[in-house]
Amino acid sequence: MRTIIPAVYLTASGFDGKIYLGVSSNLQQRIWQHKNGHFKGWSFENGCKDLVYYEVHDIMEQAIIREKKLKKWKRAWKVALIAKDNPEWKDLYDGIL
Repeated sequence: MRTIIPAVYLTASGFDGKIYLGVSSNLQQRIWQHKNGHFKGWSFENGCKDLVYYEVHDIMEQAIIREKKLKKWKRAWKVALIAKDNPEWKDLYDGIL
């Protein structure tokens, strides 16, 4: 049985690079898909493969609400959110495996 773990996440193309914001019920799988080019849209075209920030939520509805709020944020606010916990913009993917 698949465990659902709702999460909001930010991927980036590198330190202070392009940022993609998403939501998923399976963060490990979703980031693997980003890293392996399964999405041919904006995130793929801009090289947003590094997981630089994520938040886990209790239910998917909370994660979706948070994603919608973050999508309204200015880039500088998102950069500050990443920098607060991950100032070097390290790829956090290995830590969620």
